[in-house]
Amino acid sequence: MPAEHQRSRPDPAGPKPTSAVEVRRSARRRRTVSAYRDGDRTVVLIPARMSEAEEQRWVEVMLDKLQAQERKRMLGDAELAVRAGQLADQFLGGRARPSSVRWVTNQNTRWGSCTPAEGSIRLSHRLQGMPEYVVDYVLVHELAHLLVPGHGPRFWKLLEAYPKTERARGYLEGVVATESLPYIPGQPDKG
Repeated sequence: MPAEHQRSRPDPAGPKPTSAVEVRRSARRRRTVSAYRDGDRTVVLIPARMSEAEEQRWVEVMLDKLQAQERKRMLGDAELAVRAGQLADQFLGGRARPSSVRWVTNQNTRWGSCTPAEGSIRLSHRLQGMPEYVVDYVLVHELAHLLVPGHGPRFWKLLEAYPKTERARGYLEGVVATESLPYIPGQPDKG
């Protein structure tokens, strides 16, 4: 038997219909069960000797545990506004002061938007659960738009202050690329 067995299935607790659970069985793993998110996919690591019923029970336990951890990490609108203020101070010299910062569910093709005349910033709900540095990048990006409306050299010069700009942009480009991959029956769901 191979040291590791993989199985994919829809994530019943997942926020998106395309999310999946990948179960990896390992002969080296004796007692412990662990799980982590890999994009939209949840990977659950279990001992090879577990029965199907034990596997299903542990998948449910680990999905619940991960969701509880993620809920604790999610920022509400008030926390998002505080975070925007901190980032504006740290990276933009406190010059960008939004009047409002909030999550929205009507942005499926953009990560964020702002209306400089009103000083309002909106972030797509799709960012929720992504790494903090990615959310911070989108916030800094929108904060910079309060100072420079377009994407010209002055705008990008402002974003140079945020050290994880390129990393965050790469992460978001990867998410977009993954979303466009076709589903292939019999293969693990895209994640």
